[in-house]
Amino acid sequence: MRTTSTGQATASPSQPVSAWVKAAAYAVPLCVLPSALWRLWKLVDGLPPGCQQLMRVWEPWYVGALSVGSFGAALLTIGLVRPWGEVVPRWVPFLRGRTVPAGAAVIAAGAGASVIFAVYAYALLNPILHFRPTPQIPGCPPPTEEPGAWVAIASYAPLLAWGPLLVVVTVAYYRRRTTPGRPTGTRSGRRGRPGPGSGRPSLPS
Repeated sequence: MRTTSTGQATASPSQPVSAWVKAAAYAVPLCVLPSALWRLWKLVDGLPPGCQQLMRVWEPWYVGALSVGSFGAALLTIGLVRPWGEVVPRWVPFLRGRTVPAGAAVIAAGAGASVIFAVYAYALLNPILHFRPTPQIPGCPPPTEEPGAWVAIASYAPLLAWGPLLVVVTVAYYRRRTTPGRPTGTRSGRRGRPGPGSGRPSLPS
């Protein structure tokens, strides 16, 4: 894709997105949605009485922002397979029609993937190394120890696919934006042979 000096997109579209990369991108929000809904449900009506009494004033706002923010970040993955991930939509003020820098998009997605894998590592190592011991509070058990713990586990299990899926979609986006398109009408590295009615005229016998 070529741009003018003002950053406006003026040229050919990028390479098409394969079906499996699209599926991976659209799967990311579906992996994040269950945990976001579970947190909001617990916040509204699912907390044990002991946890409700100990909750600080700012904690409901934090949980709500975490749920909405994580799902919003997951939705941005779809931009890596959609046109608005390459050209800013026209309804965006001041930036409409400008090309999204491939490097900036890849760095942002890569940073997000790094944070996700860091959370994976923390969740895996914390029970072993006890970075932050789980507090034992009467009347406020951990979600995995209260009745209906399987709902919490089932809601958070899909998050394990978030990081790998984001890496796959990001790599595909980078390759699509940085690999020149193949020329059409000819085979790479070979010239077509002239047909019977083209090229040098035949000599009379």
